[in-house]
Amino acid sequence: MAVGKDIVTWVDGQWHKGNAPIIGAADHAAWLGSQVFDGARQFEGVRPDLDLHSARIIRSAHAMGMLPPVDADIVQGLMEEGCAMFAPDAALYLRPMMWSRESSPGIIDAIPDSTGFAICIEALDMPAPGAFSLTVSPFCRPRPDMALTEAKAGSLYANNARIMADARKRGYSNALSLDVDGHVAETASTNVFMVRDGVVLTPVPNGMFLNGITRQRVIALLRGAGVEVIETSLTLEDFAQADEIFVTGNIAKVMPVTRYQDRELGAPRLGLQAREMYWDYALSARA
Repeated sequence: MAVGKDIVTWVDGQWHKGNAPIIGAADHAAWLGSQVFDGARQFEGVRPDLDLHSARIIRSAHAMGMLPPVDADIVQGLMEEGCAMFAPDAALYLRPMMWSRESSPGIIDAIPDSTGFAICIEALDMPAPGAFSLTVSPFCRPRPDMALTEAKAGSLYANNARIMADARKRGYSNALSLDVDGHVAETASTNVFMVRDGVVLTPVPNGMFLNGITRQRVIALLRGAGVEVIETSLTLEDFAQADEIFVTGNIAKVMPVTRYQDRELGAPRLGLQAREMYWDYALSARA
């Protein structure tokens, strides 16, 4: 099922209107999960860090053992071309994807140069800050020697989905997940930050979660504004003592958390400041 309703798809050299089929029943990805993707955004006429998202899918494909059929410049150019099919101020979700089509004689591993490529662009509103709650998931993130954690791989998201489903079943928007060493990693769909005594703290990248593009951008913006940001190993006890919590990701970019477990959090001063700085950064591209 598609995320949005107004969709265009680029595959096999041309654009199609709607949710076009792209993967065959016998494709390696259809039954063995060899697929990578990325996500970018258009909103208010800008597409922040589109070049970084375009480059990351190429890295993800290489990490999965694929030979990408296009380079990052082509990915970016096609996404810009697809965005032009919508209104200039449309809020869009941009998703380039690559997957393996052919299996080796041994069946399990894929043939590197059989990589398929598609782009799906969907109309999707930007969520506004509101009631956003976090719990703690019973499910952990895998280590790099357990899964291809260096790639933004679709196969990793079955675990993310059960983290999210469990959280929503219990009445929360999302959940913190731990790494195998017991430290907080991220949520099911975002990176996470906490604030204590005016200092912003966030889990240090250790290979067990994706070091998000929006995460990196927000850290740079906060530090540029003189806010102390520390990347370190954090525990659930640290989050229990947080003054604020906020999350970063592609769908909403920056979202303050209003409730953690059973505790209502105070006014998200730095969370809203981070959001405002991100918007100022993104909209500066229109100048």
